[in-house]
Formats: sequence, C-alpha cells, structure tokens
Amino acid sequence: MLTNCKISVAKTAGFCFGVDNAVKIVYNKLNSRHNVATLGPIIHNPNVVADLEQKGVKAIDITQAQKGQTVVIRSHGVGRAVYDELEAAGAEIVDATCPFVSRIHKLVSGHSKNGGAVLIAGDPAHPEVEGIMGHCEGDVYTFGSKGELEAVIDANGLESRDVLVVSQTTFNKGVFEECEGAVKQLLPNAKICDTICNATAKRQQEARELAKNSDVMIIVGGRHSSNTLKLRDVCSEYCKTVLVETAAELEKSDFEGASYIGISAGASTPAYIIKEVQQTMSEMTKTTEEEVFNFEEELEKTLKKIHKGQRVEGYIIGIDANGEVKVDIGTKHTGYIPAGELTDDPTLKPEDVVKPGETVELIVLTTSDNDGIVTLSKKKVDAAKGFEKIVAAKENDEALTGVVTNVIKGGVLVTSGGVKVFIPASQATARRDDDLNELLKKTVDFKLLEVNEDKQRAVGSIRALLKEKRAAAQAEFFENAEAGQTIVGEVKSVTDYGAFVDLGGVDGLVRRADLTWNRIKHPSDVVRVGDKVEVTIKDIDKEAGKISLSMKKDSENPWNIFKSKFEEGQVVNAKIVSITSFGAFAQIIEGVDGLIHISQIANKRVDSVGDILKVGDEVEAKIIEINDESNRISLSIRALLPEEEEEETEAAQTEASEDEE
Repeated sequence: MLTNCKISVAKTAGFCFGVDNAVKIVYNKLNSRHNVATLGPIIHNPNVVADLEQKGVKAIDITQAQKGQTVVIRSHGVGRAVYDELEAAGAEIVDATCPFVSRIHKLVSGHSKNGGAVLIAGDPAHPEVEGIMGHCEGDVYTFGSKGELEAVIDANGLESRDVLVVSQTTFNKGVFEECEGAVKQLLPNAKICDTICNATAKRQQEARELAKNSDVMIIVGGRHSSNTLKLRDVCSEYCKTVLVETAAELEKSDFEGASYIGISAGASTPAYIIKEVQQTMSEMTKTTEEEVFNFEEELEKTLKKIHKGQRVEGYIIGIDANGEVKVDIGTKHTGYIPAGELTDDPTLKPEDVVKPGETVELIVLTTSDNDGIVTLSKKKVDAAKGFEKIVAAKENDEALTGVVTNVIKGGVLVTSGGVKVFIPASQATARRDDDLNELLKKTVDFKLLEVNEDKQRAVGSIRALLKEKRAAAQAEFFENAEAGQTIVGEVKSVTDYGAFVDLGGVDGLVRRADLTWNRIKHPSDVVRVGDKVEVTIKDIDKEAGKISLSMKKDSENPWNIFKSKFEEGQVVNAKIVSITSFGAFAQIIEGVDGLIHISQIANKRVDSVGDILKVGDEVEAKIIEINDESNRISLSIRALLPEEEEEETEAAQTEASEDEE
C-alpha cells in the first residue's frame, strides 16, 4: 500500500478548443439529422468514437460519402481537393476544422500562390499536415527535426527561394525553437510563423514542469493521438511515464513506490475520463495526502466567457513575422494582438513593446466562441492608463513627452503614454510659418492646455513649453553672461544688416561690420541659417534684453597682420580696388588698403586717375606713411621712379603751378 502519495492533475489536461468544438458540433448535428458521418474519427479517442458510433455516427473515408449525408470535417482539417470531392458526391459539408489550423491553411495558400515554397514542421503522415499540404499550390516540404530541416534545405536549393515556415499545431515546442534557429541561420530571409497551438504549447510546458517534480507521470489519451504521444515523450525525459487510454488500464506496478504522481492528458481526452483516472488512482494508492485539485472547477475556468471591452491579463507567447502577437489569456481561447493594437508610437517595433514570457494587461476587442479566437488591444489599455496621467499632469501643471504620430488639418497629434493629444498648428512650433511635417515621428515636450475627462480628449501646446524654457534660459543667460565671453551659437536668421544668433534660448545680433574683417557684399556671404558659429559678446544690455555680438577674432585682424609684416619705406605689390577723384586705393593684403594720392601716381601731371589706373591693375608701390591712430597707409608709385625723372617731374609741376598763378 502506498501512503503519503500526492496526485496532481495538470490544469491544461484534456480537450483543447478545436477538439471540444468539433465534438460538440457532431453531437449537436445528431439532434437534428439522422445520417451524420465524420471524415475519419472525429478525435483520437476510442471511447468518444465508440459512443458516437453507438448513436449512429460513422467514421468514413472520402470514397464512402453519400448524397444527402452530413459529413463533418474534423478539427485536423483537409486539403482543398477533399472539399471538391465531397461536393461532387452531394454531401452536406460541416466544417469543424480547428480555427488555428484554418489560419495555417490561409498562410500557406497565400504564400504558395505567389510562387513561394513552404516548409512544414510535422509528421507528413498526420492528417493535419496532409490537410496543410493540400492547401499549397507550389513546392512544399516537411521536416521533423533540425537535421531533417537542414537536409531539405540543402537538397532543394531553398537558399534563393521565398520560403514560409509553419508547424503542425501539436509539434514539439522545444524542437521547433531549435529548428527556428537553424532557419534564421540558413534562410535569413525566410518568414517564420510559430503556428503551434497555444493550448498544445502550454500543455507541453505544464506537463514538463509537472514531470520534473514527479516520480511517475500518467498520460491519458488515445494511442494514435499525436499530441498525446508528444506529451508522453516530453515527460519521459524527466521521470517514468505511463500512457493509458482509460482508467481500466491502470496497474499498481506502474506507480509502485512513487510519492508524487502527475497526470496530464492529450487534447482528445474528455474530462470525465481524466476524472476517472484520478479517482481510480486515489483509490488504488489509498492516498492520505491527495493534493487538493477540483478538475471540473479548473476546466470551467478555462471555458469562462469573456466579452468585448473586458480587461484581461495576457501571457505573451510569441510574435509572428507580421508583428501579430499570440497571447494566452487563461481560457480555451487563443488571443491575438494585431500589430496595430500594440502601440501608437511609430518608432517602436512589436518586440520593443512586448516580449515573450511577460504578462500584460489587455482589452478585449472582439471574441468568437465559434473560432475560439479573441482579438485584443494593448494600446487601448495604455491609453486608459495614460489618460489618468494626462489628468494628473494638467492638475499639477507638469510637462509631458510624446511622439508626433500624425500631421492633420489644423495641427498635429502627439502620442504620450498611449493617449493622443491634439496640438493646434498655432501651438505646435516656435514660429507660425514653420513646417509641421518637420515634426512627424519626432519626440517633443509639451504642456496641456485643456483636458476633457468625459470625452477623453486633451489639447496641448509645444510652443507654450518652448516659451517657458526660453524664458528660463534667458534668465539664466543674463544672470551669467558678461562682455568678452566667447560662446558657440546657431545662426537663426540673416538680414541685410547682420545675422541673429541663438545662444541657447537668447538671440544676439552680429552686425554686418562685425561678421568679418574682410569686405563683403552681403552677410549671407559669411553665414547661413543653421550654421554653428563662435561669437564674442561685445556688449550686453540686461534690462533691454539686447546682446551685441562679434565674429571677428583679434588674431585675424588684418591691420595687426599688416603691421607684423610691413613697415614704412618697404616696397609692396598691391592691387587697385577703387578709383576716386583724389587717388586710388590699392589692397596690400586681404582687409588692408593703402591710398595712392593723385600726386603719387606718375612722373607727370595727372588730371584724371582713371586715365592711368584701373580697378584690378597690379602695381608696385612704396609705403611712405603708416598712421597707427587712424589705421591709414599712404603709398607712392612715383617714389619708385628714377631720381632724374622725379626731379624733372617736380620742376614741371612747379612751372605749371607758376603759370597757373
């Protein structure tokens, strides 16, 4: 006799949604029709099949279909050709294909229509896999392990093909993950869809965890059931595992000496058979410490109703290639979060929002008990929670951060904490003529102007916060700034008289004369909007809020450069840059000109400077005077003439002066 033996039944044991739905369909049809048949055994459970057979339901093959007969297609599904044959036979088709299997049919059909190849993880002889293959129009291959997968890829040259990878809904989760890694390495452009049924994956995982802590695992289910056999294989890695179809097959020797026994069951196993096994084992072991577990209660939990608008907790199972997220919400339903219901932030990818293994709060958008699929939204939950933060921020006059997701008529929409806040065009930018499209997908800070809790609407302003920040920056700047400081700023605008430079919330003016030591036609010759420039504060009027700036550097002062290289009496090469009535100005170096007086141009009387010199002429002249106080230079071409000619010239000019008198 065994004492102090604990028995634990896996919560996920038994019918999955697809099987449960298929069996219910057959029993319901019996109430209204007499000639009902199933295309093959409705499930891999001899007890259920025998009960249906007693009630007149035959399991037939496609060749036995009759005109007027109601033929139920089981949850495994079938290929397209089978539907055609049943219609040709005149049978009435009732499709009980599992919705998750139907989803695989749609995936492979759409992909293969475009010429893509399909890889299926599963047993090619299994009815479900046969049905999936029957929806493929092109090349389709199956594999059951990483080694088989690699061999298929190598033998068929799939490296250059457009490949879709799916799996049988009852495929081993661990093996598929191993194969998934190989696909990513060998076929980096392949599209991988994890189509293992949520219930199957969860059942396998729970059975695995239960087996790790058990001395013996009892797996209840049909010996021809794929998912039952996989459960047995999963558990046998950790402890002794026994497969039975009914309680009558149990023997004491199967669990002799065990102190902890776990029970799980395949998807084709009815609840009453699991209960019988549990009760029989309790009697056989005379258990004194049976683990408290109400099977009917737990089963009822998994079948509980859910409704639109309900908040539920979801366990993230995985993310498919299209960004759709598969979720377990603790019922027999399988939940999906469409990519568009994850977040309103366009900068985030699905994997940035949720990760497999974490639990998140969701809102039910749609539910279908017929399909067993629930559509969920995360962003609506985030929006509801986010609006609470919006209200609090308005009450506390706090700034918020968000991403500009849409540019619409009259303004932009900013998503912050899952809530869309409207920013009018007049409040969106610092200047009214700025392009709103420049804000799209950018992160911005804003303040709330208006919040309507009843309508769940909020209006904000980017400009108001910019003004506050600018005012704060100005106050800080004027408190610390002093004349003579050198600062780096950004050119904000260019005018005829100079350039305005943003010094970090404060604008200063660089007048035209302070832009450069060189001659310019316009300030735009030196700077453009957006340029980063180094400026020196010339003068600051804190009361008026005005700042005068200069871009000139003493080290670049042309006069200082000239003084360091030239002196009186030195001969220089100069270029004529302008002509006046009293002489010509010649450039010695960039930024420094000297005057050649009309009397110093030639060795003869000069009536018009333009008769001898023209702008652009290169001349040789002597520096005859440097005036430091006025920064003026006098040059002479005449001083370089031969001495005799110079005396003759002086005499001629003297005579000319006397004659004039």
